[in-house]
Amino acid sequence: MRIAAPKAFCVLGWLSVVLVPTLVISAVLVPALVRMERLDTAIEDRRAELLKYRRLIATLPNLRAELEQVKSNEDFKAFYFEAPTPALAGAELQQKIQDIVTAASGRLISTQLLPEEKEQHPPRVRIRAQIQGSTDTLMDILYEIEQTRPFLFVDQVSVRSSARPELPERVGRARRTRVGVDPGQELTVRLDIFGFALGDGA
Repeated sequence: MRIAAPKAFCVLGWLSVVLVPTLVISAVLVPALVRMERLDTAIEDRRAELLKYRRLIATLPNLRAELEQVKSNEDFKAFYFEAPTPALAGAELQQKIQDIVTAASGRLISTQLLPEEKEQHPPRVRIRAQIQGSTDTLMDILYEIEQTRPFLFVDQVSVRSSARPELPERVGRARRTRVGVDPGQELTVRLDIFGFALGDGA
């Protein structure tokens, strides 16, 4: 037993000499290797994104050239207001509606430029107009809006009549005359009108 003890201590000593550095190295090296692997993966992902963005940037000159070509096409311009900003396009739209209503002998009670929707390209320009006139006048106004250039679109139409029914008259106890409407009364129409602004392409 006295001889075995020194051998056991010797074996434990050698094991400690081998295991302790191994454990220390593993505790440091394994996380470092895992981190390096993650960094390599992240680098590859960034390289892929960079290549994608470079391809997109390479297409910009061609896209700009195509846009300029389209903008110079007169047929294409019929679709859009050429004002440099949506606000100026809105003012142009309001003036155009004023001219249409005046030419049709109607009355433009009010116009309101509606808020711009930021995410739309090209931007949509919208106004809300309130118009008074006879049925024929309002039909003429809608026809002119449909025919005008740049193209305009009508949305959210509401029609209200200012006509009042005639009061029924009693004839005897059981008979009444039919309720009639004065055809000379006018209609009030509220409608949203919109078009698209081409802008300066900047």
